[in-house]
Amino acid sequence: MNFAIPAAISQEIHQLRNFVRTQLLPDLPSWTHKQKTPDRFFQLMGEGGWYGIKIKGGRLIRGSALREAMIAEELAKVSPGVAIVALAHVDLGLMGLLLFGSQSLHQTYGASAVQGKTVMCLGNTENKAGSDVAGISMRAVKVDGGWMLNGTKAYVTNGLIADLGVITAVSNPRAARNKRLSMYLVNLNTEGVHKKKLNKQVWIPSDLTRLRFNNVFIPDDHLLGTRGRGLKQVLEVFTNSRVPIAALTLGTAVGAFNLAYEHMQKRTVFGKKLLDFQAKAFELSDFYAKIEAARLMLQKACWKIDQGQDFRRTSSLAKYLAVEVAREVTVWAADIFGAASVIFEHPIHKYPLDVWAASLGEGTQDIQKLIIFRELMKNQGASFF
Repeated sequence: MNFAIPAAISQEIHQLRNFVRTQLLPDLPSWTHKQKTPDRFFQLMGEGGWYGIKIKGGRLIRGSALREAMIAEELAKVSPGVAIVALAHVDLGLMGLLLFGSQSLHQTYGASAVQGKTVMCLGNTENKAGSDVAGISMRAVKVDGGWMLNGTKAYVTNGLIADLGVITAVSNPRAARNKRLSMYLVNLNTEGVHKKKLNKQVWIPSDLTRLRFNNVFIPDDHLLGTRGRGLKQVLEVFTNSRVPIAALTLGTAVGAFNLAYEHMQKRTVFGKKLLDFQAKAFELSDFYAKIEAARLMLQKACWKIDQGQDFRRTSSLAKYLAVEVAREVTVWAADIFGAASVIFEHPIHKYPLDVWAASLGEGTQDIQKLIIFRELMKNQGASFF
């Protein structure tokens, strides 16, 4: 088993670090203050080829999952909020278009989205439908030439700035729960779409938005996938995006760990550097080991994706372990800074809060455990290992 990162990916990550240093870090305080990511960021990401989905021959294609995970981790090291902006665009919105969009939709919207000129999001969650993905109430009624959309989506990342949304709605209310929903590609700048930015304190500078749809017309050819298969389709999107968000979560842990380590080298307490206290040295070693273990599971999930293997269980394991580690590491890192960590402008302040957000995206920890359990039960009678 080869654990080496391919040279081409290593070189790209080196280039990405330069991009982060020159194009992201100088403007990050301003973005944080305004709590908004500018359109230019999406275009810079597209120009650099940093998105995990590309277009070739008029079709969207997914690149290396390992490369995508490493990019997400690098962004999250310095700003989990910026990382989630990119992830929501690519691994939720664009992923829905890639998996279920027609050749025509790929040709119409794919190039612009890959270039970052068209921003995308996904809207499924509603006030009374979160982990119960099938419990949404938004309605899509068939009309001449298309569909009429009415209802509200809550907690949509990129909802305020997105041009296109992958939106689920009940297209057949009398059908079974697993056949009620359909998925649509919606122009969010059209008449009848109302956006309300929500006040939050996590994943800054990303936005979290409530989208209200009032008689929004969707053309027939903007139905994504198959009518009545919306639940299966959105769950497939979440399964695919679970690996990048695990990488984002791991990057959150690493960013906090790095800040704590730098501080421990400089901070003097009782006449000694923090790093010279054995208890602190042991804590550092313990958390480093846990981060590395979570990274191995993440890389296994990436390998399975890149090999075309079933990655459902492994992606949930990667997300679950990344969150568990990041929760411990970020709180520990904040403690290392003491009272300074509660100041909003302090670099360490965001990390524990952003892990809280990461623990909810693409399924809570309980949802991950449920998926893992169900996948294990598929192998009843066989060794789990």
